[in-house]
Amino acid sequence: MRHSFRTLSFILLSIVVVVLLGLSATVLPVGGSRMVVVNIPRGASASAIANVLAKHGVVRSALGFKALTLISGKSDQLKPGGYHLNTSMSPLAILRKIVDGDVYAQWITIPEGFTVRQIGQRLEVQKLGSASRFEELALRHAYMFQTNFPHPPNSLEGYLFPDTYLIPVGASEESIIQTMLSAFESKVIKCLSTEITASGMNLHQVVTLASLIEREAKVPEDRPLISAVLRNRLQKNIRLQCDATVLYALGKHKSRVLYRDLKVDSPYNTYLYPGLPPGPIANPGLASIQAAIRPADVDYLYYVARPDGSHVFSNSLDEHRRAIQFIRKDRN
Repeated sequence: MRHSFRTLSFILLSIVVVVLLGLSATVLPVGGSRMVVVNIPRGASASAIANVLAKHGVVRSALGFKALTLISGKSDQLKPGGYHLNTSMSPLAILRKIVDGDVYAQWITIPEGFTVRQIGQRLEVQKLGSASRFEELALRHAYMFQTNFPHPPNSLEGYLFPDTYLIPVGASEESIIQTMLSAFESKVIKCLSTEITASGMNLHQVVTLASLIEREAKVPEDRPLISAVLRNRLQKNIRLQCDATVLYALGKHKSRVLYRDLKVDSPYNTYLYPGLPPGPIANPGLASIQAAIRPADVDYLYYVARPDGSHVFSNSLDEHRRAIQFIRKDRN
């Protein structure tokens, strides 16, 4: 009987110790007063966030912090971004900070094919800058920005690399632009400079061509084919007749380009003016830049879009006209 009592006491004591350890891991701070920068990625689950916090040493236990999120009912309210945390903070204080989104830096994604104007608008929507200020700097004062690659003095359209960035709250529009230019240098110049030189085009021509590909291609496999069409037409001195350039000249997006739109008098209108437009019409992603310097080995001179966004490619004008008729019938 005495042996059974001792065994039961030991079990109960063990349970109390485990509970206390669990509570301390859930409630007590790590200790000390060390400032730690923690970046929580977008889409991270409560479990993943708990692991990040534990890895950075700002909570005692990932399991304890995850339990705290579940107990508080806040596991689905944790916000991504960059946080300044201190080892003196309790897990509950850290949880409140992350739920409130009290960040020093915020994630923002710039999609491939966004124009300078669209980037500025997205920054303003996320309260990371002024759209008008961003546009003014990027489209009229490009000469202010120093890079290790040549860019036009008047416009940075095409050179603001599409990516996901962690932007400090209160960062200036100048610093955001410089960050995007640095990404362009890192992802494009350092990786593709040899191929760009061998392409027979200079950097500005490559980026301009890539921007057309970016805006025209809706499925990835079409990029090198569209590149081939545009390059073949340039070599044969055939006007590019690219709808995306007309939309850029109009300064607005339309689901369908009309015949009267093709008459807009702008050097960006490749229906009226031969060769490439004066500069990029958007900021292309890496895949479109690669397609510009790695065109498919085909003789196509024409393409027309299917309803699903993919394209039919043709060698001759007669084939192209038949493809247009077929797609119109299929659409109807």
